[in-house]
Amino acid sequence: MRDKQTCPLCTQSSAFFCADKRRRFFLCAQCGLLSADVHSHLSLAQEKAEYDLHNNDPNDPHYRAFLTQLLDPLKPHLYAGMQGLDYGCGPGPTLSVMLREQGVLMQDYDPFYAPHEHLVQQQYDLVTCTEVVEHFNTPRLAWQALRQCLRPGGYLGIMTWLVPSTTPEDFRRWSYKNDPSHVSFYQPQTLAWIGQQLGLSVHIHSERVVLMQAQTATASS
Repeated sequence: MRDKQTCPLCTQSSAFFCADKRRRFFLCAQCGLLSADVHSHLSLAQEKAEYDLHNNDPNDPHYRAFLTQLLDPLKPHLYAGMQGLDYGCGPGPTLSVMLREQGVLMQDYDPFYAPHEHLVQQQYDLVTCTEVVEHFNTPRLAWQALRQCLRPGGYLGIMTWLVPSTTPEDFRRWSYKNDPSHVSFYQPQTLAWIGQQLGLSVHIHSERVVLMQAQTATASS
């Protein structure tokens, strides 16, 4: 078995970290990304089948309460007429509904459920990405695409579960990595690397919520 793979975020060499019953995982010493073995990635059809199991209903008070984890820290930065994009909105866009209630002019994009490619060719004051970045098969390209959607000074709101521990024993017990469509896992070190490369200031609000703000000029990647 391979003991290394190319890091899909920074392209350096990632070393074998641990394995569970289904997959092997690799850790990059440069950017800190923990990535699933590329040979274990789902096909597009398998990936969509996983997403079809999600029952995200904008009228579900429990789901709305879950999303307030990101909405609440965003509120001080919101204003009426702000233009936003929910990137990876899924089959039941909900955060965009909640942001419209705050006066933000939101658009919805998802490669499976709302594949309006013209929307990701534009720039916004706010881009939200809830429970999406862990699905990035090619995170280097995906994060660059997110950055290109941001106007100078614009905010990027991320929800994902940051890696709580980088010991193999703890990682094997971590339930978040058990979803077969979750392939990219982030540490604070990883987010700092992304911010430095893409010209984003990074604020880790909690283990599930990260806010980033675009600087006035994009750093070279």
